[in-house]
Amino acid sequence: MSKLEAVIGLEVHIQLSTERKLFCGDLTRFGDAPNTHVCPVCLGLPGALPVLNPHAVELAVKAALALGCTVHPTSIFARKNYFYPDLPKGYQISQFDRPLATGGIFPVEMEDGVREIRIRRIHMEEDAGKSIHDRFEGATAVDLNRTGTPLVELVSEPDFRTPAEVRAYLQQLKQIIEYLEVSDCNMEEGSLRVDANVSVRPAGSQGLGTKTELKNLNSFSGVEKALKVEIQRQKALVAEGGQVAHQTLLWDEARGQVRTMRSKEESHDYRYFPEPDLPPLVVGDAEMERIRGALPELPSTRRARFEGDYGLPAYDAGVLTATRATADYYEEVTRGGVAPKTASNWIMGPVLAAVKERGGDLGAYPVRPPGLAELIALVEEGTISQNVGKEVLARMAEGGRGAREIVEVEGLAQVSDAGALEGWIQEVLEAHPDELARFRGGEARLRGYFMGEVMKRSGGKADPKEVNRILAQRLQSPEG
Repeated sequence: MSKLEAVIGLEVHIQLSTERKLFCGDLTRFGDAPNTHVCPVCLGLPGALPVLNPHAVELAVKAALALGCTVHPTSIFARKNYFYPDLPKGYQISQFDRPLATGGIFPVEMEDGVREIRIRRIHMEEDAGKSIHDRFEGATAVDLNRTGTPLVELVSEPDFRTPAEVRAYLQQLKQIIEYLEVSDCNMEEGSLRVDANVSVRPAGSQGLGTKTELKNLNSFSGVEKALKVEIQRQKALVAEGGQVAHQTLLWDEARGQVRTMRSKEESHDYRYFPEPDLPPLVVGDAEMERIRGALPELPSTRRARFEGDYGLPAYDAGVLTATRATADYYEEVTRGGVAPKTASNWIMGPVLAAVKERGGDLGAYPVRPPGLAELIALVEEGTISQNVGKEVLARMAEGGRGAREIVEVEGLAQVSDAGALEGWIQEVLEAHPDELARFRGGEARLRGYFMGEVMKRSGGKADPKEVNRILAQRLQSPEG
């Protein structure tokens, strides 16, 4: 049998960052008590009519434009009919044959080049509720707080061939959506969910094999693992002369296995028809251009600009543009007069380390860019050393005081006075006669030891450059 290759397509559901639901005024807040954000509209009670949330439409259009899709002036909402306990209306309001947007090419950056993935469609829909299977023994509970939460679904063409391509696509898509502030993409809270359609075929052929759909993919690493397992399962099955069944599968992360959930539905199984309670969704030219004009600079463009305009290495530019908050922070620091590479070193080093330790992101870090610029200036002008600067940064984050105030009040300014420096150096050399003798016997590495001891004795205040100069003179002198 000829070699088999995988064919993968993705359906990515993204929760839009709106305060209210798609068709009613209930909150979309995560983690509140079950069934506290519900109303007659999202419960589907008789006589309750949906009213479209315009903010959700704007976010959906923003995502579609940024991903290079064609946004259609008119799209239609439809009822997707199926029965499930967490779907109180017995149908989901979605879009079918006339979605919000179609087309688009997503360039996925891989180690060996760029892989272009076609986007088939982007449509809006409301979320279902949540079935909870571990709250009550022997029973399933239903929380309808999520019911009606606004989503967009991004459907790709079956253009992926490897799980690694899928993971790279998802990571880069998540980054763009976060840059746009369309969604927080928090997979733990269900803000980004992925379903994958998988089939295998003889390598190089154009036909498509029977596909399965993978669900319950709760992390990017989980997506990659599940795809590897399912691809291997299908290849082994076909190699043995078997046939792949058209079904929906659940990924069991703990066991590293897939298991059957149900037979795979087709579109006709949902009995789609236009939603009679909602008019066509119309996005005018003026509105489209307003949203397009407000799009932020996207990560790949910003990364290239950081390399070109600031002369940063590719690695630095990648780290600094990983999130919009980090990129904005960096640019504000440079506007404070800090040299680009110096600002990069501080942010990539002590600042991001402190942010990681605190949790959250750079947007919520207490030391704002003007404060960091002031601190870096004190280091650059020699008022404090680099190490003392890191200590001052920590105190700035704790107490909200400025760098200069902390240095002055706590007496942290760097000491450059030759008399004081010579005194500390003399004390160190007298305290370590054995090390001094070994240095003069040829152990040149001990020079660093003496340097460290002088800095300790000075409490980190000694000017390292001056210490190094004076110490070199004293160590070369026969008298010490």
